[in-house]
Amino acid sequence: MDQQGSAGYSSSYSDSSFNLPGAGSMQHLSPYLNVDPGYLYQSSGPEFIFPEGASHKRGRFELAFSQIGGSVMIGALLGGVNGLYVGARETAVAGQSGAIRRTQMFNFVTRRGAAAANRLGCVAVMYSSFGVILSWLRGTDDELNTVVSATATGFLYKSTAGLRKCARGGAVGMGLGVAFCLWTSKDRVKEMIRSARL
Repeated sequence: MDQQGSAGYSSSYSDSSFNLPGAGSMQHLSPYLNVDPGYLYQSSGPEFIFPEGASHKRGRFELAFSQIGGSVMIGALLGGVNGLYVGARETAVAGQSGAIRRTQMFNFVTRRGAAAANRLGCVAVMYSSFGVILSWLRGTDDELNTVVSATATGFLYKSTAGLRKCARGGAVGMGLGVAFCLWTSKDRVKEMIRSARL
């Protein structure tokens, strides 16, 4: 019969070859923790599970969440900095000091931060939605999806401001989309231009 340790675990499972920190004796080791680490699978590559035939990069839908969240955070940061600057200027002009000035500055920061976060988050949701829809319709995710999504986002974002501002918003979106494509995939764009000339 096995000897029981003070913790109630059997001492027959103890193995002194394990060099665990803080365990001078292996008598109090649970039999469930007594595992030889050599049996565990150790791979040098990344350990992600992909469906068979799937690409090993994130799709448009997975990237949408980080793009939207990042846009909201950047908008809140930029709006908060703007609110801090405007609040400091406005409260100094008004001659406020002490607790009243702190409260007013806090109001400026939160109001401007929330407005900018909302605005940039809405733009990111529109851009990501267009990108996901185009990716599903075309069956590919390339630079054309990026440019068309950015252009459509500019059109939609400024669609309530009139036809001229809507066209200007689309042009700004297209310009930003083209600049982003040129910045992120220069080699692929050069290859596309070469193949179009031939």
